[in-house]
Amino acid sequence: MSAKDASFKPEKKTTIGHDGYGPLVLAIAIGTAGGFVFDWLKMPLAWMLGACVFATMAAFFGLQIGMKVRLRQGMIIVLGVLLGSGFTPELVQRLGEWAVSLCVLTGMTMTGATLCYAWLRRTTDWDKPTCYFAAMPGGLNDMTIMGGAMGGEERAIALAHALRILTVVLTIPVWYRLVNGAQTSVLTMVHGPSGNDWKDYAVLIACGVVGAAVGRLLRLPASFMMGPMIVSALAHLGGLTDSQPPGFLVAAAQVVVGTAIGCRFVGAALDRLHKEMAASIGAALILIACAVIFAKITVALTGLNLDATVLSYAPGGFAEMSLIGLALGIEIAMVATHHLFRLFLIIFTGPLVFRTLLKRDH
Repeated sequence: MSAKDASFKPEKKTTIGHDGYGPLVLAIAIGTAGGFVFDWLKMPLAWMLGACVFATMAAFFGLQIGMKVRLRQGMIIVLGVLLGSGFTPELVQRLGEWAVSLCVLTGMTMTGATLCYAWLRRTTDWDKPTCYFAAMPGGLNDMTIMGGAMGGEERAIALAHALRILTVVLTIPVWYRLVNGAQTSVLTMVHGPSGNDWKDYAVLIACGVVGAAVGRLLRLPASFMMGPMIVSALAHLGGLTDSQPPGFLVAAAQVVVGTAIGCRFVGAALDRLHKEMAASIGAALILIACAVIFAKITVALTGLNLDATVLSYAPGGFAEMSLIGLALGIEIAMVATHHLFRLFLIIFTGPLVFRTLLKRDH
């Protein structure tokens, strides 16, 4: 089946999945139920992971679910402020220790993308532009938009990236739970003072509002998370506050983000897309394998923590990987820095490499 026959739809401008408040309420209800179940199972990142799994199942069963993009963006801002609170002077002073790791990350990104491109060309009927931008471990929206502008099939690219994020989100936390026995709750993720006063809340709200505006103004990748995270980090490093968003709000943000991942699969018919979905999951597993192999090389060269390095190299979304790192107690500054570097690397070099090496043959 060609990519153009796929029923999967990438994120619309205002809605992921079905439009309307009915689908939104149903999606959040299903996601919340999933969060409760996974929290009961003591899974890491339970509220996002449970919401993701339950919403994905609902999408495949054909339920009318949907997520408002603005609601997701609002919750992403909350998570950005939360992640920024994880930056401390001690961690920032270690930036120099990550130079080698970032260089290895560059090589890993090139290797993983090349292997995925070859895999997708062999296992799908997609054309070169579609395979190329589906293989890049960048942001879903960024790669979908770029790929479409370069002649690729947007639906196929969006499907590949949604499945990549889903595969990574389901694989890494479950691995840590089953192998390492890791288990966290939203309450253990939020370590800050529980008695936030109005000044703390004012600073946190300002970090979110100003950060989102700056992120959009500067057109940063993942702007609604990156902007608030940077401003929040500056506020915490500057001693303006040592507080974090309340636990219930963090849990709600996880539910919305996880549910939104599942809503991306509305219209993805298993009986018609099984070949493309299998190929996309295979590509995600290739990227995960590359992350583990190159992380071990980095640890041998630098002595960095293996878990932190694996998560820093993991090919998931910036929001999801940063949140998993926070949940597992891994240095959030290291994880966020590496994922931001990877996003910038792909956004700035991906189109150039495509025009230089592939477009002339297309």
